[in-house]
Amino acid sequence: MKIAILPGDGIGPEIVAQAVRVLEKLQAEGLQVEMETAPLGGAAYDQYGEPYPEATRQLARSADAILLGAVGGPAYDALPREKRPERGLLAIRKDLGLFGNLRPAILYPELAGASTLKPEVVAGLDIMIVRELTGDIYFGQPRGIHVNAAGEREGFNTMRYSESEIRRIAKLAFEIAQKRNRKLCSVDKANVLECTEFWKEILIDVAKDYPDVELSHMYVDNAAMQLVRNPKQFDVIVTGNIFGDILSDEASMLTGSIGMLPSASLDAANKGLYEPCHGSAPDIAGKNVANPLATILSLAMMMRYTFAREDLATRIEQAVQTVLRQGYRTADIFEPGTERISCSAMGDAVVAAL
Repeated sequence: MKIAILPGDGIGPEIVAQAVRVLEKLQAEGLQVEMETAPLGGAAYDQYGEPYPEATRQLARSADAILLGAVGGPAYDALPREKRPERGLLAIRKDLGLFGNLRPAILYPELAGASTLKPEVVAGLDIMIVRELTGDIYFGQPRGIHVNAAGEREGFNTMRYSESEIRRIAKLAFEIAQKRNRKLCSVDKANVLECTEFWKEILIDVAKDYPDVELSHMYVDNAAMQLVRNPKQFDVIVTGNIFGDILSDEASMLTGSIGMLPSASLDAANKGLYEPCHGSAPDIAGKNVANPLATILSLAMMMRYTFAREDLATRIEQAVQTVLRQGYRTADIFEPGTERISCSAMGDAVVAAL
């Protein structure tokens, strides 16, 4: 297994270091792993003047999988847009063709009290959000800020999807639904946006190839409400880039903390970039208080989806649950009656549980 390690910015190096320790533990047991580190985002700009430099690009292309921390920070806010850390993240997704973003929202029983919703609403929650990652308004052209014919400045972005882009994300979502509870909810805004009306049309057509999966449709505003009102009605949600970005972050808080949510971004051959759903949290960077569990759980997803090692994925996930059962908590998931520990101490606990 050749894995590119991209620590990134903010808390990225701290949380990635704990996931690397898990890899090293498996390596010590005989797993054949080769790891190489490179910068991405602000760290890459500091070193190379670009958020996605050529050295990182070559490593990412040659690796079987990529483990990423987080990118961004206020120090880079004044840079030209094309030089900002977030452009590096968008660029690597586009460069590697990582069109399918998987974001599970699972509530561990031990964290039921950490959610801001009533335990009876979220107990047993297990949702998979499948987000299209390389199209939509984030990439659509034309885009920009200019002076219009009336002499007034205006900003504009284009929501755009091709049929092939919709078909491939639909196929991925249906296949994931087949392995779960065979329920797929497609989220759109077809009553207002022609682009998502087209999305809905293609989903209905692809559904003909998956008669064993129940397909439903929901407008995005209703879906946002239903995620809070009755989240357990969902099994798999499939949606476009911007809606998926928003809904998956909303779903993260059902689980108690965004620090618990891993993600996988896959290409057509299951090569993947794995990262926690949270950001770089510059306000706590360097303080050894961040939650590394989402990053460690992203590593579990890597073992499952890219390397087809369900045994290792399960071991890592069970180790995380063991640590939670033992009462260890980082600050974001701390509750009275549990033990607050540091980022590195959480890494210690997971490695010990393994």
